Parts: sequence; C-alpha cells; structure tokens
Amino acid sequence: MNNQKKQGAKQDEKTQHTPMMQQYMRIKSQHPDTLLFYRMGDFYELFYDDAKRAAQLLDITLTARGHSGGHPIPMAGIPYHAAENYIARLLKQGESIAICEQIGDPAKSKGPVERKVLRIVTPGTVTDEALLEDRKDNLLVALAAFDKFYGLACLDLGSGKFVLQQLEGNTPLLSEIERLNPAELLYSEDLSLPACLRERKGLCRRPPWHFDLDSCRQLILKQFNCHDLKGFGCEHLPAAICAAGSLLQYVRDTQFNALPHIQGIAIEHADDGISLDAASRRNLELDSHPSGQLQYTLLGVLDQTATAMGSRCLRRWIHRPLRDHGIINGRYACIASLLDNQLYRELQGSLRQVGDIERISSRIALKSARPRDLLVLRHTLATLPSLQSHLADSENPHLETLRSQLREQPQLLDLLQRAIIDNPPVLIRDGGVIAPGFNAELDELRNLSQNADQFLIDMEQRERAATGIATLKVNYNRVHGYYIEISNAQADKVPVHYTRKQTLKGAERYITPELKSFEDKVLSAREKSLSFEKALYDELLTTLGDALLDLQQCANALAELDVLVNFAERADTLNLSQPILNQEPGISISGGRHLVVEALSSIPFVANDLEFSNDRRMLVITGPNMGGKSTYMRQAALIVLLAHIGCYVPAQSLRCGPIDKIFTRIGASDDLASGRSTFMVEMSETANILHNATSNSLILMDEIGRGTSTFDGLSLAWACADYLARHSRAFTLFATHYFELTTLAEEQANIHNIHLDAMEHGDKIIFLHAVKDGPASQSYGLQVAALAGVPQAVIANAKTKLAQLENSAYIELQSHNEVNQLDLFTSRECHPAVVLLEGIDPDNLSPRQALDELYRLKKMLKEWK
Repeated sequence: MNNQKKQGAKQDEKTQHTPMMQQYMRIKSQHPDTLLFYRMGDFYELFYDDAKRAAQLLDITLTARGHSGGHPIPMAGIPYHAAENYIARLLKQGESIAICEQIGDPAKSKGPVERKVLRIVTPGTVTDEALLEDRKDNLLVALAAFDKFYGLACLDLGSGKFVLQQLEGNTPLLSEIERLNPAELLYSEDLSLPACLRERKGLCRRPPWHFDLDSCRQLILKQFNCHDLKGFGCEHLPAAICAAGSLLQYVRDTQFNALPHIQGIAIEHADDGISLDAASRRNLELDSHPSGQLQYTLLGVLDQTATAMGSRCLRRWIHRPLRDHGIINGRYACIASLLDNQLYRELQGSLRQVGDIERISSRIALKSARPRDLLVLRHTLATLPSLQSHLADSENPHLETLRSQLREQPQLLDLLQRAIIDNPPVLIRDGGVIAPGFNAELDELRNLSQNADQFLIDMEQRERAATGIATLKVNYNRVHGYYIEISNAQADKVPVHYTRKQTLKGAERYITPELKSFEDKVLSAREKSLSFEKALYDELLTTLGDALLDLQQCANALAELDVLVNFAERADTLNLSQPILNQEPGISISGGRHLVVEALSSIPFVANDLEFSNDRRMLVITGPNMGGKSTYMRQAALIVLLAHIGCYVPAQSLRCGPIDKIFTRIGASDDLASGRSTFMVEMSETANILHNATSNSLILMDEIGRGTSTFDGLSLAWACADYLARHSRAFTLFATHYFELTTLAEEQANIHNIHLDAMEHGDKIIFLHAVKDGPASQSYGLQVAALAGVPQAVIANAKTKLAQLENSAYIELQSHNEVNQLDLFTSRECHPAVVLLEGIDPDNLSPRQALDELYRLKKMLKEWK
C-alpha cells in the first residue's frame, strides 16, 4: 500500500513537472490576470483556474490532464478555428485573453514546441472586425487622481482618437464615465473607486507607478516625438497627463506593436458641452432602453446613417450636445443646403458604397488588416469621386470643407486595384491574395506550383510507355508527397531505378530521382510562394500606412458628412423644423412632439406647446397617471438636446436660450448592489440636482417624495420645488400628484400650473394628452386602475373607501372646478357637501354633469345621516 502511494506521488511529481507544463507555468506567470489561450495542435487549451473560469463563462466542458499535488489538473479547450466566437463572448464579459501560439517547428523541436504570447486581447484594445460592434465605439479609458482632480484619458484604438480631460469632483467624473461607457477602465491599485463604479465590467487595476507624472509625461512625449505638451494644450493638466501616460503604457504592453495611428491628443472641457448626469442619460433613453431594444431609443429613431462610421459619430453627438451656437448653426446650415433639391438623397446613395475605413486604417497601422479590409478600402476610394461630384452642387462652406477632406487617392486606388484580387480569402496565410501580374517573381513561383498537374500527366504517359505498364499512376498527396503507384500484378515490370516508397494492399508506391527532384522543386516553390506573398502583403500595408493621415482625415469627413446627410433625411421624413438659438433666457416650443413615441405609436401624436421665460421658470404639472406627463417632460428635454447636436427638431418651432445642463429625476429604481432603496436613489438624484442646477439648466422632476409617507413626501416635494424656484431659478418641469403644490403658483410669480387633460365617460377615462393651463381637476386614479385590469371587486371596494375618506372630518376637498383631492393642510370644520357645492360652477356644467353632482350630494347626505 505504501509502495503504491509512493509510486503515485512520483507519478504526480513527474506529471506536474513535464516540460510542457513547465513551459505553460512560465508563460502563465507573466500574465497572471489574463486568461491564457495555450495553443496545442488544433486547440487552445486552458489549465487550472483559467480552465475553471473559462468553462463557467463559456459553458464548455471542464476536463483534466495529468495530476498535480495528488489532484487532476483542470483543463478546458476550444477549437482554434472557432476562437473568435469564444473570444468575443469573453470580451463582452470583461475578460482579457493572452493568445499563446506555437512559433517553433514541431518537426525540429526537441521537447515541447516553442510557444510565445503574440498578442493580448482586452475589452478596450480589441480591433478585429469580428470582435467589435460596428456601430458603437469601443473605448479604453484610464482614470488617474492627482491632488483634488481626476484625469480621464480615452482612446478608441480602432480609430486612433485620443481625448483627455481633467475634472474636479465625483459628480462630473461619474457623468463622463457614463457618457463614455468604456469597454475597459484602467485605474491605480491605490485609488478607491466610487461605489457605483466598482461593479462595472472591464475594470483593470494597474500598479501605482504606471501613473507617475514624470514617467507618464515622458511616454506621451515619446509617442508624439515632441519636446513639450504645450502644443496639445495639456501641459497644465497633471491628472490628465497621468491618465494618458498610463493608458499608452497599457496599450503598448498588450499590442506588442507601435501605435502610429495615434497622431495627437484632443482636450475636452466640461464647459464645451451640455452636461447630462448618469441618471439623465438613462431616463431620457438616448441609446439604451430597459428592454434592450434600440428601436425604443432616440438613437434608434434618429439613426438612418449609411455607414458604421457615421452611426458611431451620431452616437457621440447625441451624448455630448454642444453649447457653441456657432458650430450648431453651422450644422443647421448644412442640413438646409442638403435639403435643397433633395441633395441628401444622392449623397446617401453614394455613402452606402463606403466601408468602415476609420477602423480599417487603424488595422493597417497595426499591421493587422486582412485582405478583405483592403478590398473594402479599394471600393471606398473608388466612391470618393462620386461624393465629391455631388458635394460640388452645394455652396455651403462647411460642406465644401468636407469635400476637400475627401481627398482622392488615385495612386493608392491604382495600387490596390493591381495588388488585390476581387474576391480574396479571409487570411493572408492561405495565399491567393495578391493578384496575378502584380509581381513577376511571385507569378513564376505560382506557375511552378500550378503546372505540377500537367507535369504529372506528362510523366505518367512517358512512364507507361517506357515500362509497358498501362495501369501505372503518378500522383500526389499531402502526407507522402509525389509517388508512382503500380499494382502487385505488374510488379515484375518495375524498373530497377524505381525506389520503393510505400506498400499498400495490392499495390506499391515508388519514387524516382526525376520525381524526387521535381517534388523538392515544387514543394519549395509553394513554400516560397506563400512566404513571398506574405512579404508583398506586409510591404503593401507599409505603403498604405504612409498615407495614414489622409485616410484618417477622409474617414472623419465621411463620418460627419454621413451624420449631416442623415439629419437632412430625418428632417424631411419626420417633419422636423430648424430651431432658433439665441442669448435670451427661455425655451419656447410650439407644437412639440416626442420623436420616439410618435414613431412607434399607431395613433396620431398630440403636439403640445411649452413656454419658459425669465418670469416663467417652473411649471407644476398635474394630471392623471398615463395622461402623458412623463412623455411631455421627456419630449421637452429631447427637443432641446436635438437642437444642441445640430439636428432639426420635432416641433413647429423652437426658440432656445443658453442651456448648460439637463437634469432628470423620473421613474423609480433601486440600487441593491450599493444597498440603496428606491427612495434613497430618488433623494440622491434630487440632491445632485439641487446642488448643481443653475439658472440656465433644464430640469425634469417627476413625483418627488412618493417613496415615503404622505406628509414626509409632500413636505419634501414642496421644499424642493420652492428651492428650485427661489434659489436655482432653473427652467423646471415639476410633475406631481400632490395637488397642494399647485398653490405654489399663488406664492411665487415665476411658478405656473399646467395639466394634462382627460375626461370621464361613465366609469371610464379618456386621455386627451393635451397640455392646458391651470391645475388638473382630479387624478382619475380608480379609472386608471380599472384600465390596468384591477379586478372590479377591488375597484368597487376602493370607491366605497374613497367615499368614506371624502366624508372624513380629517379631509377637505380642494379645487377650482370639480374637486375631490385630499388636502393635508386645510381646516376640518366644513361639511364635505358644503365644500363640494362651493366648488361647483353651475354655468359650466352640462345637464349630465349637473345630474351626476345632484346624485353625489344626495348620496353624501344619506351617508351623513
């Protein structure tokens, strides 16, 4: 028994220290936080904890290979040819993968084949087309802290766009990270992240010394080959420099390549754009919806761009509305010019022939472009003359600038037309990419390989004649190479210079000096042909890389042109109008519509007006649930946002003064991960608004205080509204079911009441969705509950309870027309019937309504007795 244990221990030790596993452990130690894809034949294998994690994330089988420490070594594998699908799934879950390939020749290796990590794929550094969403930016962001500031560096490796900004405080930081929504976020190990960031996917902790200011500054100077950072405008931004340097270091560590397509740094300032906090972006459903369906978002309705580049640009514009009226008015002018003579239609047709040369240019720079990337680039370059011709019809100066940036590249186009076949294979390693006639030496090598079949036919005929063996065959297979096959029945006729190569059942295979010489020559030619073609392809990428700046400028111009053309098409199709921006405080919307609701609804949308001015700063909105309050509020914010990205708006007209921020406090949600209740989230968002709103802000607040007791909630809602009206003086839409708040309009001149209209028909409610001045007459809560399918028995019971409450001595009804809402602050002396009579205007009652009121009075008197 003891001997068996000893033998088992020796076997475990032997397995644990096999040369292959030693090689694996050495490579894995260099990439401890990354899943290591270890190439073994036709599979990528993972071991130990990597195998367990991959099996869980990918739902693949967990097996074992050998033993270590008395336990089986966990192992999981994926097929080499299907690796992209698995890598894409891992990236979406925030994982990083180190790709370890066999770089040695198995035939010449003594011991394990030499292996090396050739690339590291991370969520923020991936550039492969198959691993990216084509209409969404894939951003790598580095976060650094320096003194009281945060620095953010943002890189889209797929385009080379590199942007820095420096922020003060958690609120703007969280807002920017929500806007950027990075695929991967780098931060120092000694930095304590805000709670709401700790659960993000794609977090990557880096050593603190990677954020050292002097080291980071030197990395940036080396990247751009300059003496200082004054030319980039970031010399005085230490936190941003720390973030930028750490990001560049990370990209170099993962790409094993130079980064020539990162040509410069852009600096963004908070004052350049209209600020939207994280809650506002979610509440306005700019490009995401709780259902996950893009069609329910603003982007889903607005995006009819022809190219992936344009779609990504549009998404960026939507998330960063501008304050600069000059830039915005310039976009309006472009749209107007494109609408003239339907010019946008011609341009849209040509743009559909354009490929994603923004990302293709980056892959060219990184030497990872595939043959079909070059084919797409060729088609795009061929389309540029058509686009330039169409743009020549416009006299708009900005469109003319874009036209000049769509610089034709006749030399590159000619090179690609000569170099690449019309339908190349996916990978250069398969060969057959370079077109015939492009290189004479390559053609000669190919001819040698391709003419092998004819040589075999000719040799077979000669050997049959020389030997008299009519069934003799000359052939080739990949395992045994070239051979002459003769059946055993003809074995006595085999010439003496034939050398036996392989014995088969019923036949023998031979080789001759002539055939051996030809085999060496052909196989060498094939190997040389593939190697030479790969060299020509690399040379082609280098030549294209020399034109990288022109290609990037062309890509940027194509993306912007696509968005402007899209705006023109949407303006024409969706009946949008050009806004007017001025410096006079206020927002005036005539006939405003909610673009998304209108697009998805099968019934005509009821347009409404909105009027804000210096003496009309807050509108208290009342009305029934489902009456359209939330739609009305959101449409106001979306109209203002659309105006500030340079798009026409869904309204008859819009006049808008300066806007610096848009805040929304709409809907109910909790944050269980951070231990925050629905009411706590509501109050946190409210606090953010109260602290940061200015007189130029637009605020949407819906049902403040509904998450707590009636008295607490009403008091909070009252105090918040009062503070916004007196101190912030922001343009505020304040929706509420607390009818007591309607009296605020009597106390402050800049507060006004409006309501969403509805009417009763018997026991049913009809929503009119029209906005009218004054407070609502009632909330129609029971009618809405009935519409929602609440059982009739419950509705009937609720009506009985409502009647009891209306007769209670602790409640008084309040209204100017038909009043039946609870008032928590009024006296308790009047009989409810008396109060009801005081609220009735007989001159405004129809016969039917008068009869209904009479029956109500009679019922109340009966219950009183």
